[in-house]
Amino acid sequence: MKATNIAIALLLLTASCSSPQKENTEQPAASRPAPVEVETEKTEAEKIDAVTSATNVSNEAVFNGTFVLSPRHHASVTLSMDGIVKNTTLLPGKYVKKGELLATLENPEFVDLQQNYLDASAQCEYLEAEYKRQEVLSREEAASQKKFQQSKADYLSMKSRKDATAAQLSMLGVSPETLQARGIASLLEVRAPISGYISNLQMNMGKHIPAGEPLCDIIDKNNTLIKLTAYEKDISRIKSGHKILFRVSGMGNESFDGEIISVGQSVDNVNRSLEVYARVMENNELFRPGMYINARIVQK
Repeated sequence: MKATNIAIALLLLTASCSSPQKENTEQPAASRPAPVEVETEKTEAEKIDAVTSATNVSNEAVFNGTFVLSPRHHASVTLSMDGIVKNTTLLPGKYVKKGELLATLENPEFVDLQQNYLDASAQCEYLEAEYKRQEVLSREEAASQKKFQQSKADYLSMKSRKDATAAQLSMLGVSPETLQARGIASLLEVRAPISGYISNLQMNMGKHIPAGEPLCDIIDKNNTLIKLTAYEKDISRIKSGHKILFRVSGMGNESFDGEIISVGQSVDNVNRSLEVYARVMENNELFRPGMYINARIVQK
């Protein structure tokens, strides 16, 4: 009986090993992962040149830049004569009108210059009358030709000296006609050449200002421009007359209108950039030269 049981057990074990149960490895259709589609377009990283970092696809033209002033609306106040500042009430940021008194300077040479003009003017008047008298006498042969020629030379020489002195006074803002009417002034008056705001103030009471050194700058913000930096890859999309929208650093997301008025004709050899200038369509009191901006061309 014992041997029979062992034989039956071996038989059952052999049948189990030869016929294993088939595992169900197939998943339900609902649980199968969706087939992965192969992306045929290049990713954004593949569109960027690894060497120059420039994109090789056409994107919206975006530029960085700053506010600037045209040369006609930025004046440096300088004099052709030095002097010591005797009086000024200027402060940085103060608004002044064209012709307004900015400061007074003291220099003995200024007094001498005025005197030289008045003397030359008086002498010129006398020599002119003598020259005309000698011209009449010479024509009537009542005087020698030599005396006539000498009177003419004296008159022209003095007239030249008078005109030169008048030109020097005009460069200092002094009208020769006003000088003859009011007489010699002891102080040189410095007046504003344009209307605008005081900037880069370089003078104070008692300071000696050398000739040609700026006393201050005056900026007229009513004609603010934008200087943008563009790259040669965008040059075909930049033309004078194109409208732009720009934002100003520190002024939030508010956008302002502008118009391109000039495109640079030379490209920088290092960074391959060129300068583009645009006009601000609506001026804002908060705009300041040098403020950083971001701009884009308005697509038509």
